[in-house]
Amino acid sequence: MAADATTEQYCDQLWRNARLATLSENLPDLGIIEHGAIAVRDGRILYAGPEADMPRYQCSEEFTTDCAGRWITPGLVDCHTHIVYAGDRAREFELRLKGASYEEIARNGGGIVSTVKALRSVDEDELLRQTLPRVDALIAEGLTTLEVKSGYGLDLENERKSLRTARRLGKVRDLSVTTTFLGAHAVPPEFSGDSDTYINKVIEDILPAIAEENLADAVDGFCEGIAFSPDEISRVFTAAKSYNLPVKLHAEQLSNLHGAALAAMFDALSADHLEYIDEESIAAMAKAGTVAVLLPGAFYFMRETKIPPLSLMRSHKVPIALATDSNPGTSPLTSLLLTMNMAATMFRMTVDECIAGVTREGARALGLLAETGTLEAGKWADLAIWDIDRPAELVYRINYNPLHKRIWRGK
Repeated sequence: MAADATTEQYCDQLWRNARLATLSENLPDLGIIEHGAIAVRDGRILYAGPEADMPRYQCSEEFTTDCAGRWITPGLVDCHTHIVYAGDRAREFELRLKGASYEEIARNGGGIVSTVKALRSVDEDELLRQTLPRVDALIAEGLTTLEVKSGYGLDLENERKSLRTARRLGKVRDLSVTTTFLGAHAVPPEFSGDSDTYINKVIEDILPAIAEENLADAVDGFCEGIAFSPDEISRVFTAAKSYNLPVKLHAEQLSNLHGAALAAMFDALSADHLEYIDEESIAAMAKAGTVAVLLPGAFYFMRETKIPPLSLMRSHKVPIALATDSNPGTSPLTSLLLTMNMAATMFRMTVDECIAGVTREGARALGLLAETGTLEAGKWADLAIWDIDRPAELVYRINYNPLHKRIWRGK
């Protein structure tokens, strides 16, 4: 964690007298340093470690901050969201309260298709306007990196609109945004349930245009009985690889189609949801280095009862990330702090697992661990400074935000 000896001994930001949860994998647990300091230059960390061991950096008093013993963690990472959408699905929420299942609603024109209609009805500026309050809620809790999926357009024009809006989020806010093309999310109404023909459209027309315009950083799919088969997803992933785009997958949320094992075959960044995953697929993920992204907001909102098999994931040493899954139908959630509490309460994840899940492992799930997710020299200075006495407070409290200050790339 020390600065390179050849580095000039000056910095443009310095935080001292802090307690650090570095999340470094070279240190045990959360990588805690009780009397720590962080030095930054040009938006990147020069040093994060014990203040007593820090080189004598030149830094103006104006840009030197005494943290008064506050905790600093990496900035939070939300690695799975559908946060760019129009309208809401409150009516479907009412229907579920009356007993309708997610599958019944989807098969009767609701679900994803209803949000597709809403997104297609607005222009890009209006889509951005509706999205920003949700993003701002996450930023207010220390978010510095956000993944955004498309999948509510389901044709070239509207998938473009969705992904362009996502890219704009990183221009109108101090925020790192990574985009994911989720064309294989649902079959749009104009294809009358013909998933095979629609997948051909995705592969032959939509994905090539998205790749050529550099609108997506990865490709995702929904492998489920109400969505797409493993064979259809395999075709999409093969096409994605031809454009050098990494893949990830919604898998084993409602049933076990062995989508996670398929994702591992393609060296996927992550497989997400995973309530119904089996040990064979978990072993495949471990071998491939595929991250398990758990989504307790959807589990809670859908009143699921089958808990993801955490013990098997731990025994196979599969990295575990957490995310909000922020979307209008199954997880209208815009709080990573509440996400951590849900994961601890419902899944029995530990405090350390939860905090790692929204920092280091979230970054790993996006392929960004070399750039963010831990407090280590060379990485972006993405920090969250907290008014807490111990890290467990970040997981323990409900509807309470102890963020003191959020720093993105040193700013």
